[in-house]
Amino acid sequence: MNSTQAWVTYLSKVELPVLANTLRRIDELADNRNSTVNELANVILNDAQLTSQVLRLSNTVFYNQTRTQVSTVSRAITLIGFDAVKSMAISSLIVDSLLKRNDRPHLLRCLARAIHAAVQARCLMPKRNETALEEVFIGALLMNIGELAFWSCETEQATELEQRLRLDEPPAEAQKTVLHTTFPEITRGLVEAWSLGPFIRDVVAPGQANSPAASLVRHSVEMARLSEKGWRGAEMDKILESLAKDTGETPAVIRDQLKVNASEATRVAVSLGIPQVTALMPGNEDSPADSAARAPDMDAELQLHILRDLTHSLAERPDINEVCQLVIEGIHRAIGMQRVALLMSDRTGNTLTPRKLGGRGTDEWRDKFIIRKDGTGPLGSLLPHASCSIYQPGKASEGVDYDRWLGRVPALIGPLKANGRLVGLFYADNAAGDYVPSEQQLRAFGHFIQNAQLCLTLIASHQG
Repeated sequence: MNSTQAWVTYLSKVELPVLANTLRRIDELADNRNSTVNELANVILNDAQLTSQVLRLSNTVFYNQTRTQVSTVSRAITLIGFDAVKSMAISSLIVDSLLKRNDRPHLLRCLARAIHAAVQARCLMPKRNETALEEVFIGALLMNIGELAFWSCETEQATELEQRLRLDEPPAEAQKTVLHTTFPEITRGLVEAWSLGPFIRDVVAPGQANSPAASLVRHSVEMARLSEKGWRGAEMDKILESLAKDTGETPAVIRDQLKVNASEATRVAVSLGIPQVTALMPGNEDSPADSAARAPDMDAELQLHILRDLTHSLAERPDINEVCQLVIEGIHRAIGMQRVALLMSDRTGNTLTPRKLGGRGTDEWRDKFIIRKDGTGPLGSLLPHASCSIYQPGKASEGVDYDRWLGRVPALIGPLKANGRLVGLFYADNAAGDYVPSEQQLRAFGHFIQNAQLCLTLIASHQG
């Protein structure tokens, strides 16, 4: 492939046709206000994963200042607004479609940057109507869609470009050598091919921005890239001045605002189901240089909320299914673990197989993730000890062919017992997120599992 058009056609027709079509459908709805609520709700409801993501986002403070619980898509549209729900649907679609295909570090970094920039643009936007807020959010999220789409594909060119960038070759030159075009060119092509609308076309067009909003988006995206090296420095000062012009604030006010918004961005990433990218988002400038390998911050408020629900559940009449679902939810969302599984003894009593799964990339586990209780087989080393622990893979750790991370990455493991015998285990990892779970995460994991254990014990005592 040696031209922009060839890449645009390949990404649109071969690699990402479903994403291209769904984005087009959602975008067309916005142009035709008469169709609105029902059609948008239907597009979302057609996809179970998208529905749960949109409902999860609808209950975050970022979108829902009123804190009114939302449990249906049409309620979300009425309460939070058409544009906001459309914006959630687009963000969830982008994240899901790309990460389902790949989780190479370049893709994770680009996604982290896109989400950070989108949250910044929306928070910095001088207060206008809801449509304008969501427009800048999606504009910043999609400003590098060409690069995001490219890194989500397993192509020879992606591997070659990765190697060149590792050797510190200037990005634009490396792109021209390997792709015979550049990411901005591919982005412009995709914006046309996928009909992403006039605002995004303006954002990605060469030359001066045509509107203050487009200018704000461009500067937010540039700022998100620079912030990975800290909040200070000549380049950052320059971009702060540009953002100050875009918003009518002073650079000092903007700098303070950016740090607050950055922590909001990490919460949005967790709500989108990708806690592993929060480690790639900027911390404070005084954090150590290796902060990329740190576990993300946990959501203490959500943790308390779920623990409260668990206590309530146990007090009424314990239902093991409901309790375990809440525990999975807590480990995934409040502790920030990307993939979670509860495995229980099968009929033979010799193996543990999945009963409940949470997080992206766990579909294959349903039929294939098996741990033998005698500790043999490729995943025998995942058998839990007496209490919850952090699993650290050894040099010779065996993996499995259906999942490139299971058994090969650090994980949290906790046992479930009945009458002193192992009957189940909770497993949680961060797939490609390159860090060991923290002691704090382990403690919170232990709290959640105690509730599942308590439920089993209560049920056994009722039966007894």
